[in-house]
Amino acid sequence: MLKEALLWEKAMGNAVYCRLCMRKCLIDEGHLGWCQTRVNKEGALYTLTYGQVASMTISPIEKKPMYHFFPGSIWLTLGGVGCNFKCHGCQSWDVSHCDVKKKLPQTNYMSPETVVKKAKKNGCKGIVFTYNEPTMWFEYTLDVFKKAKEEGLSTCYVTNGYMTPQALDMISEYLDGFCVSIKGAFIESYTRISDISDINTIFSNTSDAKRKHAIHVEIITSIIPGYNSNEKESKEICAWIFAELGKDTPLHLTRFFPYGDFKDVAPTPAGLLDNLYKVAKREGIYYVYVGNIPGHNASHTYCQNCKKMVIKRKEYDEIEAILREGHCPHCNALIFGRFAF
Repeated sequence: MLKEALLWEKAMGNAVYCRLCMRKCLIDEGHLGWCQTRVNKEGALYTLTYGQVASMTISPIEKKPMYHFFPGSIWLTLGGVGCNFKCHGCQSWDVSHCDVKKKLPQTNYMSPETVVKKAKKNGCKGIVFTYNEPTMWFEYTLDVFKKAKEEGLSTCYVTNGYMTPQALDMISEYLDGFCVSIKGAFIESYTRISDISDINTIFSNTSDAKRKHAIHVEIITSIIPGYNSNEKESKEICAWIFAELGKDTPLHLTRFFPYGDFKDVAPTPAGLLDNLYKVAKREGIYYVYVGNIPGHNASHTYCQNCKKMVIKRKEYDEIEAILREGHCPHCNALIFGRFAF
């Protein structure tokens, strides 16, 4: 569906600047931006993907992964097409790295009203946009979230954090959860993993989401052997979390599996994840999780004070919580998060 974009400016002649993400594409008339989701038509910028849903599930919030954001709740989860990154090991390659125009006929249009009705009908806590970068269909996510809020639903982005500050400011009023994929601590890591060399906005957006906009933030880092798997990198990420987000911000260290251009990279060894988990805990991060290893002890939530388990996760949809109004029942310490029990 063709719809005029929200964040763009006129340039010389009939060219336009896209102001949605930090690529800030200069787009000539008749051409697409880098992400292929926006087209310059007669000197105005339009989104090609409004409402075009490529994938949809009803699934636990833990699968995003968000562990301190209404744990145990189910969410209507949607994804579109296109991305402003090119992550070489992307697990959603078929929708993120596709030829957008060729992929669109395989998607289905859903109006914001239809999405909200479906979430309500299925007893979902809220609506989350993931699979591809949600910023790519920004106008649609904004309209869906506005409708969701009117119906008492919660909202969440699983994002690379590379939107412009203006985009974050615009959607922040309607956004409750912000799960940010941090590829590494250094430009070199981002360049090798995602072909991105300007990373400061990712970190500042994430900080603003929590401190300026009071959005619930969790961090996920897919540990890719040989790319972002050294202790120095993990320490730098933890130092940033500690200083900018707070030591109570959950950090998810997930196992990487070969995919895309990284099909020859070995899966992350469990021992490496265990070591980086210990690094993060030594750096003072309260809630550190190891993901993509079923049954791992670091999939549970432990009280930062008395170290006893307060949320047990058998599977994504089997959550056993013993919190008492957000506090540890053993020592009464406050457990950071948003809880529905």
